[in-house]
Amino acid sequence: MNNDWIEVYSTNDIFKAEVIKNMLLSNDIEAIIMNQQDSSYHFGSAKIYTRKENISKAKEIISE
Repeated sequence: MNNDWIEVYSTNDIFKAEVIKNMLLSNDIEAIIMNQQDSSYHFGSAKIYTRKENISKAKEIISE
């Protein structure tokens, strides 16, 4: 991933991360999830990234 992508949200709940990602996508904001959870023990985080130009709009949507 290059420097155009910035983390806008992090959670331990992969389902919540998917919901937020889909919310961003439905508002025409590119978003991806980097799932850093251990598959055996289910600890770690899922981080949502978006492009730099979408940061403020993405954070606004997430905070609603």
